[in-house]
Amino acid sequence: MPINRTLIYASSNGDCWYLCKDEEAAVFVSHEPNEPSGGTASRIDLSVFLAAGTSAPEHRALLTMIATLVEPVRTDASARAVSPEPGAAGAEPSPGEVATTV
Repeated sequence: MPINRTLIYASSNGDCWYLCKDEEAAVFVSHEPNEPSGGTASRIDLSVFLAAGTSAPEHRALLTMIATLVEPVRTDASARAVSPEPGAAGAEPSPGEVATTV
C-alpha cells in the first residue's frame, strides 16, 4: 500500500515537506531536500517535527493546516444562554440585592 502524502510547504530553494501516513496509519513528516543538498528524503516523527518550534515556515504551514481541522466556536451573544437550564430553579436575591430579569 502506498504512502499517502499532502504537501505542507515548498521552499523557494526547492525543499519540500509533506505530511504523510503509511500503510500502518503512522503519521509523519517527510522532508525532501533539493538536489544540491543531496536530495535524500528524511522521515521525521510528527511529535519531533512539532517540538522543533514554530518559527520556520514549514512549521507554521503545518500548524495552519491543523487549525483548519478545528470547528470555529461561536462567541457572539446569540450563542450564550440567556435563561436558566431547563429544570433549574431561579435563585432568590440575597438581602440587599436587587432582582433583575435577564
